[in-house]
Amino acid sequence: MQPKNPDYETETRRVFDQAPFIRLLGAELLEFSPGFCRTRIVLNENHKQQDGFVHAGVQATLADHSCGTAAATLIAANQRVLTADFSVNLLRPASGLILECEARVIKAGNMLSVAEGEIYTVDKVRKLVAKATVTLALVNLE
Repeated sequence: MQPKNPDYETETRRVFDQAPFIRLLGAELLEFSPGFCRTRIVLNENHKQQDGFVHAGVQATLADHSCGTAAATLIAANQRVLTADFSVNLLRPASGLILECEARVIKAGNMLSVAEGEIYTVDKVRKLVAKATVTLALVNLE
């Protein structure tokens, strides 16, 4: 996959780093390349639900934003990506020290792109805990 923006690295970092809610969660951008993004959250008590597992909303948010960031690596300089639809399949209760997401664009379109995210917890072992599919609208700036 080829980025349409020669300065895609700057735009990708902007998309990830300038989202206030993402900063609040403590999410970090670990690596990216055209059509790909890997992120993580070092987990703490604020990320958990009432039974001590990572909250589904935290998992969904990391997947959504990571998929959007992966899609942002491929758009033109005059475009932005906005989530149009997403679904998350929670495969097992999530617990661990770190939550990671690997996101890949599977279809880069002119109006819509589709990305998939795999969410893992990391402790002594790395476990797949959820999978997400995110449809992103490509919006032209006026």
